[in-house]
Amino acid sequence: MTATDPALTALAQGWCALSLLHGRIEAHLERALQAGHGLSVREYSLLDVLSRQHDGTGGHLQMKQVADAVVLSQSATTRLVTRLEDRGLLARYLCPTDRRGIYTNVTTAGLQLLEAARPTHDTALREALDEASKNPELAPLVSAVESLDMPAGYRPAPVRPTQEQPT
Repeated sequence: MTATDPALTALAQGWCALSLLHGRIEAHLERALQAGHGLSVREYSLLDVLSRQHDGTGGHLQMKQVADAVVLSQSATTRLVTRLEDRGLLARYLCPTDRRGIYTNVTTAGLQLLEAARPTHDTALREALDEASKNPELAPLVSAVESLDMPAGYRPAPVRPTQEQPT
């Protein structure tokens, strides 16, 4: 393939459209979450991911898993966790079975903020997708997102309190 190959050009254009859709959605979410709740998209995502942990086998995420879930480097994730911990929204504690491991849980205050922010997030996401669907280049991508089949029985975990542990 060469740089002028039509297949490569189409692929690049598709990637640009996907990147544009992502950027528009993220910017809309960022404005809504900041204005309504003082949260960034990354902070919201981190609270959401951590709120889905459970005490069963494999229920607590390692920092690498959290970083992958919020699409950040491990060091950026650690900084984000520290910021939210400083705000009282997260708490870290040692793993009871492996003193080298550190878990992070959402505090009651963090769960309350997440619960309050979730409708804002969902509304802003719907608005961003509706707006993007008006653009002929983005409309097929919006349709693809809207038609994604989630695994049978999938539904977001409810926001639930986790037992706060001392830090």
